[in-house]
Amino acid sequence: MSDEQDQEVYGPERERELLALLRALARRIQELDRTGRLLDAAPELQQLLGDARSELFHYEVRLTYDTPEVADSRRIVEEAKRQVRDQGFFPGDGEGDADGEEGGGGGGGGDDELPDWRGGGGT
Repeated sequence: MSDEQDQEVYGPERERELLALLRALARRIQELDRTGRLLDAAPELQQLLGDARSELFHYEVRLTYDTPEVADSRRIVEEAKRQVRDQGFFPGDGEGDADGEEGGGGGGGGDDELPDWRGGGGT
């Protein structure tokens, strides 16, 4: 899974990784306690606890993450919008239309907005 995708999706694989992280932390704490080095390992424990805390936070907010399917759909839509923008198909982009007129009219809005193709305009 790529870093970008890690930020968009919290799926079963990431849940398994969190469980493994927490279990490893528990084993390390038990090991340090058995050997009497629990407090001596404070810097190591701070690092391990920080990693676990960060991942637990992501788990807690996972409902705000996309499912793999939604993330893929979002990627497809963004790619299509980028291609449309790159090919200059927006009305008012300064290029003439088939009738030789400059700018296709309507639209307005920013670069990220799709034009309103519903028509309208006073009938």
